Amino acid sequence: MVCPYSFDVPGGVQFHVRDLAEHFIAEGHEVSVLAPADEGTPLPDYVQGTGGAIPVRYNGSVARLAFGPVTARRVGRWIERGNFDVVHIHEPVTPSTSLLALWAVEGPVVATFHTSNLRSRAMQASYPVLRPSLEKINGRIAVSEDARRTVTTHLGGDAVVIPNGVYVARFAEAPVRPEWQGTPEAPTIAFLGRIDEPRKGLPVLSRALPLIQRAVPGVRVLVAGHGDVDAARERLSPESAAACTFLGGVSDADKASLLASVDLYLAPHTGGESFGIVLAEAMSAGAPVLASDLPAFVRVLDGGAAGATFRNEDAEDLARQAVRLLQDPAARADLAARGRKRADIFDWSVVAAQVMAVYETVTAGAPVVRPASEPASMWSRWTRGRGAEGAS
Repeated sequence: MVCPYSFDVPGGVQFHVRDLAEHFIAEGHEVSVLAPADEGTPLPDYVQGTGGAIPVRYNGSVARLAFGPVTARRVGRWIERGNFDVVHIHEPVTPSTSLLALWAVEGPVVATFHTSNLRSRAMQASYPVLRPSLEKINGRIAVSEDARRTVTTHLGGDAVVIPNGVYVARFAEAPVRPEWQGTPEAPTIAFLGRIDEPRKGLPVLSRALPLIQRAVPGVRVLVAGHGDVDAARERLSPESAAACTFLGGVSDADKASLLASVDLYLAPHTGGESFGIVLAEAMSAGAPVLASDLPAFVRVLDGGAAGATFRNEDAEDLARQAVRLLQDPAARADLAARGRKRADIFDWSVVAAQVMAVYETVTAGAPVVRPASEPASMWSRWTRGRGAEGAS
């Protein structure tokens, strides 16, 4: 498997690659993961780092990517030594280890597309250069219908939708933490996400919180995620700031316990989401979910049957829906039960079996993976294309 994003910084694609790899290893398969990582970064035995990455802004976030001739040589050596039956490239058009691996490989190739961005000028501009490489992909996977539409819109062809996976039992069996539990007078809300990234929706929650506090004065908000806490507090009124506890980055185990402990999980993301893995995690833990009505979120929540929604970026509607749920324990319990049942379709035992079926299809009667005969020509084609683009 190839991950384009650095393993130094946690992210949805990195977690997907890690969990899928570990599931297959537990089943007895031999798995090697290639990804950027700074020297000295602790990595699992199955991950090989390609060296440091640089931050690049893309799709409302910051991605850490590795690209260039040194990384390309490391990718080529990894493929040459691997003797792989299949190479599974995540985000194959991302200019990092993934695109370099696509250039460098011949043989059975599966690609997973995670991004949802129907107006990507970068994809539109790069398609003529990338088209010969994209033809090497034998099996295409999209993690959601939104990601599939991005593929069909910008890259042509189609992809089978296989969602992100969750270890449902790990969340369902997570111990409750008393300090994160609410009471009828002081219920707790959880928010998970990078607090410096506006599209994760913390500013929307900040605008809604005073309205929630008027109806539920004792409400507490537990914010888990990396970022500048002082800057986040400055955007809050003193009363709202007093109601918020910033936990910083939390471990996987603490995240599961947090979701298992709170009265409500809130996902006020404003865009750029192709799936919404944290919704599946919250449902697995038994937390009732309230999320913005992004199409990807609505699909994860089974059209709203497994979780409540509010109008995207509408702080007043968020507050109305949150107050309704916080004041109605029976409604929360019903929502949690339906969410927990829905979560089972995202369990890795289900998702990984679907991925393996794609592997089996593309490898049937095919030779093993080998290095491409002319990987350097692909590098030249890219650099010529970029130069021509700059000249125009």
